[in-house]
Amino acid sequence: MLQVKLIVTGDDFGYCPRRNQGIVDCFLAGAVSNVSLLVNGSAAADAAKLARRYNIPIGLHANLSEGSPVCEVLKTNSSLLNQEGFFHGKMGFRTALSKGLLNMSEVKQELKAQVELFHELTGHLPPHMDGHQHIHVLPEVRHVFAEVLEEYGIKYTRVPIEPGLHKCDWIPPSLMDFYLGVEEDSFNTVDVFTRHGIRWPDIYIGLSTMGKNMSVSNIWSAIDTAIVEFTSKAPLPAHPMPQSRTVAIELMVHPGYPSVPPVGGCGEGPDDFSQSWERLHELQTLIKPELQSHYKTRNIQLCSFKDL
Repeated sequence: MLQVKLIVTGDDFGYCPRRNQGIVDCFLAGAVSNVSLLVNGSAAADAAKLARRYNIPIGLHANLSEGSPVCEVLKTNSSLLNQEGFFHGKMGFRTALSKGLLNMSEVKQELKAQVELFHELTGHLPPHMDGHQHIHVLPEVRHVFAEVLEEYGIKYTRVPIEPGLHKCDWIPPSLMDFYLGVEEDSFNTVDVFTRHGIRWPDIYIGLSTMGKNMSVSNIWSAIDTAIVEFTSKAPLPAHPMPQSRTVAIELMVHPGYPSVPPVGGCGEGPDDFSQSWERLHELQTLIKPELQSHYKTRNIQLCSFKDL
């Protein structure tokens, strides 16, 4: 029987106390097995303490698109900032990048500062590092990101290529366009990360199951679709099929109790995404007993990156 190792990663840990509490509640319920920390989040120090208290496996959610930088010299007069003195935003960052307005040495400086702050907050380097709003797979950024991971010996990342995404007709066209852009960027990133010796789970899931689209049946079918596709095709060069039949999956999730302004965010207050009822919907779906029992029935073992 195929053994499945499933990393359920709660993103945006450190965003606000309510998101932190929701992610911790999911971890204690056995619904989340790993977290990704926003070190520029308003509740990052609290999140790091919670991870230590409950022994929650924790990595870095590198952020170049929301809020303020952590590198002191970049807090004024940096290509990474808009006129208000904050990062350019999810789409603004992409626009500035496409216009050649971002200085890659500043990108590297900020990424390194975030790794250093993570180390300061947690007492260790991140075992895995990914990008908030998928900035880590963007052109140019991907090279700098890979250099930083190699420099610090961070072995694992996320490559958001989701099997079966194209068939998900419940995703609105505008959002699907964004997801397909992320997918294309990810395909173009595979060789870069491979050259730097960076690894990632065999399968990524999380775009088709986000927010209101999350349900027990959607998670089941996303996992099943992904496993069928993975086992039926030749693996990417970075992932030779091991002799033992084990497959590693990362399920990206964003559970929590919705943020209540003005508390939260990364310097600008909480965004609509974090204030949405969808954060609570994800939390309530992930802790459902039928989801947990499905994992057991299907020989799916929840784990973290250090268990790969």
